[in-house]
Amino acid sequence: MPDTHPSCRFHVQAGAVRLAVTAWGDPAWPVIVLVHGYPDNSHVWHGVAQVLADRFHVIAYDVRGAGGSDAPPCVADYRLERLADDFIAVINAVAPGRRVHLVGHDWGSIQGWEFVTDPRLYGRIASFTSCSGPCLDHAASALRTPGRRTWAQWRATLGQALASWYIVFFHIPKLPEWHWRLWLGRGWPRWLRHTEGLLVPPNPTQTADGIHGLRLYRANFRARLRAPRQRHAHAPVQVIVPTRDRYVRPALTENLGRWVANLWRRQVDAHHWLPLARPRHMATMVGEFVDHLEGAPATVELDQARVPIGGPSSTAAIS
Repeated sequence: MPDTHPSCRFHVQAGAVRLAVTAWGDPAWPVIVLVHGYPDNSHVWHGVAQVLADRFHVIAYDVRGAGGSDAPPCVADYRLERLADDFIAVINAVAPGRRVHLVGHDWGSIQGWEFVTDPRLYGRIASFTSCSGPCLDHAASALRTPGRRTWAQWRATLGQALASWYIVFFHIPKLPEWHWRLWLGRGWPRWLRHTEGLLVPPNPTQTADGIHGLRLYRANFRARLRAPRQRHAHAPVQVIVPTRDRYVRPALTENLGRWVANLWRRQVDAHHWLPLARPRHMATMVGEFVDHLEGAPATVELDQARVPIGGPSSTAAIS
């Protein structure tokens, strides 16, 4: 997608970590913050940002360990609480005292669930759009829910466990790093072409992004599985569900009514990297949601995606 909107690049200091930030659009407009996943950096959002910048002030930053941001060496520095500190530093720098609309993909969505359930951010997040990334606490709590499970529930749990094989691999010392250095860093565009049908240019920081981002998994997964927290969203949430996602199965984002009071859920016939594959469609869904929460009437598609309070969270609009 051609760059029709100029961008501004700068850095924000979050404690000892310097974060690389890119901004598009008029700062007076409603603010949308885009948080990328693994093993990406903020460039994954540039196509989406170009569409949204027509009427929003759009911010995308490289998460610690990725792109142009600092990469702390300790695994503990990548805990969700530290990632929330980074987000707070960014929004305080770009939108002091204002509410922002948050959008996350993959690990950016996992982080987003942390932000939208963090009491420190109550009143600062106007909405959260989650794509292909669950709340780790919600997922761990679901595994601990008492009572008998149906065969369909067991099948969904097994399917997600098989799809998440790479998480176990990422916890093996040194072996994943070796793969990134040996072939996966330079071969990542071929992997996306083979698995997602995407043609993407090489990322000069891909190997480093892949290696440093392993600390996200090692800092958080075991801790949350052992001791999940009660995490209730304090802002409206839109969940975008790619139905052909090979990493995050649709069932993982069902039954969220326990945790989210104001919920919309859309299913999309797409693979995992929706922001890269269909940036205009992704931007349209985000824009419709933000516009509605800023006071515009809901579109037909958004209205169909609304999950009734107390209703089954599997209600969805197929896009």
